Amino acid sequence: MKILSSNEIRAVDAYTIENEPVSSIDLMERAADACVEWICCKLYRYLKHMKVAVFVGSGNNGGDGLAIARLLHENDCDVSVYMLTKSSELSPDALANYKRLKGKITPVVITEKNMPELPPFTIVIDALFGIGLSRTLDGLAAKVVKHINNSRRMVVSIDMPSGLFCEDNTDNIPENIICADYTLTFQQPKLSFFFAENDDYVGEWDVLDIGLSAEAIEKQESKYFILEQDDIEAYIDPREKFTHKGDFGHVLMIAGSQGMMGAGVLATKACIRAGAGIVTAHVPKEERQILQIAVPEAIVSMDENPEAFSQVPDLTKYDVIAVGPGIGKKTETKDALFLLLKKIKTWSTFFPENVVFDADALNIISENKDFLEMLPPESILTPHPKEFDRLFGESGNSHHRHLKQIAMAQKYGVVIVLKGAHTSIATPEGECFFNNTGNPGMSTAGSGDVLTGIIAALNAQSLPTYQAACAGVWLHGKAGDFAARKKGQQALIASDIIKNIGKAFGELKIEN
Repeated sequence: MKILSSNEIRAVDAYTIENEPVSSIDLMERAADACVEWICCKLYRYLKHMKVAVFVGSGNNGGDGLAIARLLHENDCDVSVYMLTKSSELSPDALANYKRLKGKITPVVITEKNMPELPPFTIVIDALFGIGLSRTLDGLAAKVVKHINNSRRMVVSIDMPSGLFCEDNTDNIPENIICADYTLTFQQPKLSFFFAENDDYVGEWDVLDIGLSAEAIEKQESKYFILEQDDIEAYIDPREKFTHKGDFGHVLMIAGSQGMMGAGVLATKACIRAGAGIVTAHVPKEERQILQIAVPEAIVSMDENPEAFSQVPDLTKYDVIAVGPGIGKKTETKDALFLLLKKIKTWSTFFPENVVFDADALNIISENKDFLEMLPPESILTPHPKEFDRLFGESGNSHHRHLKQIAMAQKYGVVIVLKGAHTSIATPEGECFFNNTGNPGMSTAGSGDVLTGIIAALNAQSLPTYQAACAGVWLHGKAGDFAARKKGQQALIASDIIKNIGKAFGELKIEN
């Protein structure tokens, strides 16, 4: 699914109105119908016992709110409407919906001296400002937003939390943005929903289909996407009857050190579980038994150093290399990583696009910035935000980090998987894919090692690097969701994610 800018969404609206054809007021009614259906289904337990206060602005977002108020009233809800402006200042469609309220609800115009009371057991519908907002809120609008936020009532925002911009909120004023519990956005998610600093404003969000033109959406060029199950199904081929382990790739997993062999075990086990044909784990000499006992399906390559990664094995028989989980940052490990990068440069002439860097490999690179120039094209880097900042410099906020993620992916010709609640995958072509599977229970030690194993396995099965990264992130999150259902988020551990990789694959409809 594409993530469109505010201008692109308005263009899709206009195209739909002109070519369906449908009047703008009828399109507004569709949006209101979808919102009321969601409210009546999701909040049905509250509606019988609570009042509904709908706050509307002068534009079409306000028109949506007026239509929602009428439809809720027709569903026997106790509804009040509070307007930021006089009816004479409403947009044409908002004015039409204002007139439809006659005899049903009498809207109240807000002034600084008569801020609406919001007693307990009130649900607030925020329809003050939508995607058309182009400046920070001030004056009466800002005071109304603060009044709503200070009431601590349940808030449902329509399309956008009022005051929040669709993309960059760097220069926005935090206290002048609605803090919604739920955001019901129309047709496509908005980019700002995916950044951590906006979570308090957006709350839980749902995308409501209001029948905008699929043709118009298809025509809009976007570099932003949200991963969906259909995408992942298209990436992964079914296994043919006469295939064998050699058809599904040989992964070299360089992982683990003294005291950190758990990371190596988790990454290796996840790699095997995600379908790699053969996995060889390169581990320190004195730690090999841990790996052999914990993952009997893996082959062990033994480093002569008893405690750490210090030697680079022959690389020619491997299809994919994954390096980093638990390897530490000892001098001999840094030297070995440098040698690995030199060898990969030669090796990748024959087997391009097949290296995954994670964890301590990234930390070593961040302390030796010249290593960045040695990264083979189409490598996959999997940093969390702090690792990313160490690699590429501090960022003022998540949006700035996101822009830097895309820029660095293009500069170095690599795929960057920036881990988080909505893990994003930036490609060398400047595209960015956001993930919507997973849950907070996955914020646990070893979860990233599991992701590395899954991505390496998919890459070994001939998926191009960006597809392997996207599919790996989606499956990792889906496995985590299954694990959370069984164990609960608080009790979830990385091994639970591995145990549910098979279930995640089972969700996919992969046809011969």
